[in-house]
Amino acid sequence: MSETEIRHADGRVELRDPGVVAGSPLFNHDLAPVAVKDRTWNTWDYGALWVSMAHCIPTYTLASGMIAAGMAWWQALLTILVGNLIVLVPILLNSHPGTKYGIPFPVFARAAYGTYGANFPALMRAIVACGWFGINAWFGGLALQTFFVTLWPGWATLLGTIHGEAGTVWVSFLLFWGLNILVIFKGMDVLRRVERWAAPYVLVMTAILVGWAIWRAGGLGPILSRTSFDESAAHTTLWAVLIPSLTGTIAFWSTLSLNMPDFTRFGRSQREQVVGQSIALPSTMTVFAAMGIVITSASAVIYGKPVWNPIDLASHFSSRIVVGIATFTAVIATLAVNIAANVVSPANDFANAFPKRINFKIGGLITGILGIAMMPWELVKDAHRYLDGWLGGYGGALGTVAGVLIVDYWIIRKKELDLHSLYSVDGIYRYRNGWNTAAVVATLGGMFCALPGAFIHAFAPLYQWSWFVGFFVAGALYWLQMRTSTPRPTVSVPEATVVR
Repeated sequence: MSETEIRHADGRVELRDPGVVAGSPLFNHDLAPVAVKDRTWNTWDYGALWVSMAHCIPTYTLASGMIAAGMAWWQALLTILVGNLIVLVPILLNSHPGTKYGIPFPVFARAAYGTYGANFPALMRAIVACGWFGINAWFGGLALQTFFVTLWPGWATLLGTIHGEAGTVWVSFLLFWGLNILVIFKGMDVLRRVERWAAPYVLVMTAILVGWAIWRAGGLGPILSRTSFDESAAHTTLWAVLIPSLTGTIAFWSTLSLNMPDFTRFGRSQREQVVGQSIALPSTMTVFAAMGIVITSASAVIYGKPVWNPIDLASHFSSRIVVGIATFTAVIATLAVNIAANVVSPANDFANAFPKRINFKIGGLITGILGIAMMPWELVKDAHRYLDGWLGGYGGALGTVAGVLIVDYWIIRKKELDLHSLYSVDGIYRYRNGWNTAAVVATLGGMFCALPGAFIHAFAPLYQWSWFVGFFVAGALYWLQMRTSTPRPTVSVPEATVVR
């Protein structure tokens, strides 16, 4: 450990004088390590963060694709639970350095990829987040559209039709997009306050909707009456549906499995961030997906067909007040997850690429613009494009980065980083001109094994396991290269630096 650092008795590390890195071209205020006194997030904050992020329309409808593919309701829920327990492992492993050193994801990635090479995984993660930002902004816009049409039915036809959608749909989309940008410009503290009240509000409102649906349907409905895989309707086997569904569930949060340091850097202790995340993520994802299944199953009785999209369901209500409450809940849920899951990371990632030119706010604005440019309405056009194309593709790509980061931090470096060198152009993480070729080669090698199956039929089985293939191939390649590299960056920790 550098003499410029202080190690606290609980293992957290901070710079003795943050000013020593302030002049570095790798530094700006948004990328700075958080001082220990400013690390205030507790167990509830992390639990609320995951509850609010999981309570979104994509989670609500996640099980629908599995059930449509032939799964019984309990098989879909079990797949979602197992997938989230699996992805929780890399999430917690990559959360540790955030709490210990107070650093965001792109700065953490400098240890493995190099001070400039970290832009490679950071921008990969950022592009995926831009796509997710656009998808959630599209869903949020549809919720606003339903709300406006309820208040004024003429709103639906006011601007005619544009690109196959009512013209006012695009207006609603841009209005919701603007609301996201407004919250971004208010900063991280506003985000925490939004997450704290949005989480219980959305959960309570969804529970009320579950109770109403069961009451109106006089029971749980036909979807829950099927208890085995429907092979005749699916024209395939359970195994053929299960594997890509499990991979898609893991890919759903593979983005956060990389950039949780963006949040855990504010944590008071390792225990609080671990407990908050471990309880909230798998339980909330499974429970919220179950709520969606129950509501949808009941809707098949109430309306004569299952309604999987909660926004479409809200439009069936006759009371304007009920529609208003339902769509407002959808807007709040979508806003909370979009800012937390799809803005914080890419904003930091873009800032990392150009520390002296881009701050968090400008990075968030760039995220929003690229989110529109990626045409989210096309990404969610059908279940195949969404599950196999979008989730499967980026899951395999980001799994490679997770493999490299975890092997580097936990196996190669034994959880010890030089905080000062992470912000130094001439520190131990400079490697060759700021790039660690071992990390880049491992990442590309993992992607080469995981992704071709999307285009080449012979490799399709590997693509079904894309996240696993990318993770283990990249991790193994990185370990083999770093094991033989000379010299290898290491950090010694003098006992005298410990502050009790």
